[in-house]
Amino acid sequence: MPLPTGVYRGDHVGSLLRPAAIKKARDQHANGEITASQLREVEDKEIANVVTKQLDSGLRSITDGEFRRAYFHLDFLKQVGGVEVKGHINSTGKGQDGWTPPILVVTGKLEHVKPIQLEDFKFLESRIAAQNGITATTKVCIPSPTMVHFRGGRASIDISSYPDLEPFFNDLAKVYQEELALLYEAGCRFVQLDDTNLAYLCDPKMRDDATSRNEDSSILPKKYAELINAAISKKPADMKIGIHLCRGNYRSQWFASGGYEPVAEVLFRDLNVDAYFLEYDDARSGDFVPLRFLPKEKVVVLGLMSSKKQELDNKKTIVERLNQAAKQCPLGLEQLCLSHQCGFSSTQEGNELSEEEQWAKLRLQNEIAKEVWKDA
Repeated sequence: MPLPTGVYRGDHVGSLLRPAAIKKARDQHANGEITASQLREVEDKEIANVVTKQLDSGLRSITDGEFRRAYFHLDFLKQVGGVEVKGHINSTGKGQDGWTPPILVVTGKLEHVKPIQLEDFKFLESRIAAQNGITATTKVCIPSPTMVHFRGGRASIDISSYPDLEPFFNDLAKVYQEELALLYEAGCRFVQLDDTNLAYLCDPKMRDDATSRNEDSSILPKKYAELINAAISKKPADMKIGIHLCRGNYRSQWFASGGYEPVAEVLFRDLNVDAYFLEYDDARSGDFVPLRFLPKEKVVVLGLMSSKKQELDNKKTIVERLNQAAKQCPLGLEQLCLSHQCGFSSTQEGNELSEEEQWAKLRLQNEIAKEVWKDA
């Protein structure tokens, strides 16, 4: 089957390890030593370099590595009118050191007050266009709208602005509609929504935590599907949407466990997206049985490889797992692609491996894809 525009047999989630020059410049800007314009000059140079490196590794879905962000979600969402970033919360997962990012607080009516990702897209698109004769897709990664709600819940939303939550969800969807319209007009044809929350709702402890915030975890997946569908409802048909689910990714640590079964039917049957980027690198993600709900017209990019560890994945094991997963899909391997379970740097700190190890992993991933699929 033909893949949706912007999806490739050997694909990736988007974030890449930040080069030393980026880290230094961000520190200098935070300390008032360089201006925002000077920081952007450094970012531009490093993004141009990483475009070439992605293409050289065999990738054709090209991102800016999220080099302009400290967090995969906060840098985008704090630019929405009515949203602020405050404090930290205690994490509840295992296999991590207790760190979690600050939470988002809704302090007023939500508004799309300015383009958020537009200039970043235009720059990235120009750098890909500068690569002679190589066909590739400029991929825009933005946080899912659910990220504004899940971690804080009702308590994080100003009650005077939103005494009832239905207008909150409507306004949030409208923000995304307006941003996607601007991106489309500029030429963007593939957007990936990064969503930890549907995966967190696969974890019994995370569901209990949601209940403690007076949320009904049994209906929350359906509510989130409705929110995401509303957010993308006005996009033109030739703009394709992917959604990435993972259970946390900070300095090679994770935050939740549990197979996809609790959300699988909503995920595959109700969400109006074209592709799913799913974490599947270890036992925390459960088995492949939930893929039975996958409609014939959609694809899953299986995150079977690990961006969290230094060593290369075993090629034979990855191929075996691809074939196991294919047995659950209506059209078999034709509905599958391959990636790492998450990005390499969901926050600016990055996972615990080197840039050389990162590129070796991506080269291996694309080598496997070419062996498994004739159209890779």
